[in-house]
Amino acid sequence: MQVATQAALVAGGGSGIGAAVARHLAGLGARVAVLDVNGDGAEAVARECGGAAFACDIASAESAEQAIAAARAAHGAARILVNCAGILAPGRILGKDGPLPLDSFRRVVEVNLVGAFNLLRLAAADMAQLDVLADGERGVIVNTSSIAAYEGQIGQIAYAASKAGMAGMTLPAARDLARHGIRVLSVAPGLVATPMLTGLPQEMQDALAASIPFPQRLADPTEVARLVQHMIENVMLNGEVIRLDGALRMAPK
Repeated sequence: MQVATQAALVAGGGSGIGAAVARHLAGLGARVAVLDVNGDGAEAVARECGGAAFACDIASAESAEQAIAAARAAHGAARILVNCAGILAPGRILGKDGPLPLDSFRRVVEVNLVGAFNLLRLAAADMAQLDVLADGERGVIVNTSSIAAYEGQIGQIAYAASKAGMAGMTLPAARDLARHGIRVLSVAPGLVATPMLTGLPQEMQDALAASIPFPQRLADPTEVARLVQHMIENVMLNGEVIRLDGALRMAPK
């Protein structure tokens, strides 16, 4: 599928990887709807790329339904969904104050995994009604997992579980939606220069970069965006989780 002229939804598009994806797809000619719980961030990115912004709590069925309906009214039904929204709540299973609060674990899974599925199911319902393109394709969905799905570190139990769930649903979702001509993929980034990492002291950033075999630097969010572009354009990519990590395998901590 060519990106140009297509309507695209980018969840978590108000910052970080999502913002890079939104800008990149808009630069390729897509009509981009930026969805984010941070409405101001979504508005700022949408202004940059000539798209439209919609406040959205992806973990809420009602909020997601309203945001997708508004995006549909603005741009038409989307053929592209890129799920980048997510949260991180570090904590050991048994910490100094006792067991990890269940609500903390639940909230991360609710946003990262249930939220991604929420948008996937709603966007797929729209895509299934569209006319077919080449090869019978109607749409493509790209989720953002993480290498933490495979090598979750100490203190990342909730995040790693949520990202492993995203990786695990990639193939069954692709199989399920194949009859509708909808592809499903996931990208699993390693260490990316998002505000969460660039806000760390420089010596910590350098140490993280040195742990990557090659190249020994943090990935730029635009490199994730370029991979997403290829996933959208290459119709033979389906049901796969692709790591983008410079051969990094995370240590326990």
